[in-house]
Amino acid sequence: MIFFYFLLFTFALIPPAFSQAKPGWEAEWERTVKAAKGEGQIVVYAFAGGPELPIEAGVFQKRFPEIKVVTVSGDPVPRILAERRAGKYIADVVIGGATTPWTLYLAKALDPLKDAMILPEVVGESGWWHGRHGWIDAEKKYALPFLGNPLRGGIFYNTQLVRPKDFPSFWDFVNPKWKGKIEARDIRAAGPGTVNAKIFLHTPGVGAEFIKRLFGEMEITLFRDRRQAVDWLASGKYPICFFCSSTDVGKAKEQGLPVNEFGEMKEGVGVTSSGGSLGLSNRAPHPNAAKVFVNWLLSREGQITVQTSYAKAGNLVNSLRIDIPKDGIPPEGRLREGVNYIEGETPERISMEPVLKIFNEALAEAERRKRER
Repeated sequence: MIFFYFLLFTFALIPPAFSQAKPGWEAEWERTVKAAKGEGQIVVYAFAGGPELPIEAGVFQKRFPEIKVVTVSGDPVPRILAERRAGKYIADVVIGGATTPWTLYLAKALDPLKDAMILPEVVGESGWWHGRHGWIDAEKKYALPFLGNPLRGGIFYNTQLVRPKDFPSFWDFVNPKWKGKIEARDIRAAGPGTVNAKIFLHTPGVGAEFIKRLFGEMEITLFRDRRQAVDWLASGKYPICFFCSSTDVGKAKEQGLPVNEFGEMKEGVGVTSSGGSLGLSNRAPHPNAAKVFVNWLLSREGQITVQTSYAKAGNLVNSLRIDIPKDGIPPEGRLREGVNYIEGETPERISMEPVLKIFNEALAEAERRKRER
């Protein structure tokens, strides 16, 4: 009986707040949001600089009106590295293509994004494609893609001169009948085609031999002027274009010009994050606001907003979250069951060096053949 009264007395002394303690993540989230409101701002560096990020920011600010979102457009990598050489630390969050956060990771300019994940729906991986977070970095905690778009090769054609049904395989592009009739963007410069080339290298049945034959034997004309390349394609000067800008081709198609993109090849389909990869800057001036932003961005609401805002901007993208609606994405833009998808932006495949080595060797072979003619 004495022990019973002792227990009653002991429990009576326990503060109500302790007896009703919240789960660890909720308490951490409340502390983080409170601190973020005190910081009052977040600075997001985004590669694309398109209209989608301000729309995302607008939705985010409705949720967290005390946190002002400042967006900085342009390539984040040279900007951030130059700022740091000058002793400046401005960026909180970085959004860009897969190589954007990966390059900053190599430069030791990022904090572990994984450690900033707080919300259970963000920490948990069951709602993501393949039931996992598809980290780009080798440590699997710094650079994370949140978009995954099917990539059919980045190959386009003149609809008046080429029949797509004649190209069920990538190997049909090295048919001698197309020699001298193909243009390709020079992938030694950043831009369209870099991920495609990596996917060629890592696709079973395609690989290095295809790259060697395409650029070594087919007398391809390289370009860097994207607009000129689409003009050449539409005029028929080069009826096939590797790595033309899909945006520029899309605009030309809307204008009624005879251009289109090839469909899926039998060897497989690539997957790219496009401009949808995320990194968390270290020594960030607003670290708590950054945590709030990345948790919101990776949440279901955030990813629904991303898909919707891109669509409003005229760009259809597919979030790697599979637990959100995909109604606004056409079938060819979704990741479907039963398709052989090749991820080009894994830790083992992210580097362009192996591809560029093969590419340069093929160009040297093409030059040798040219001299011998």
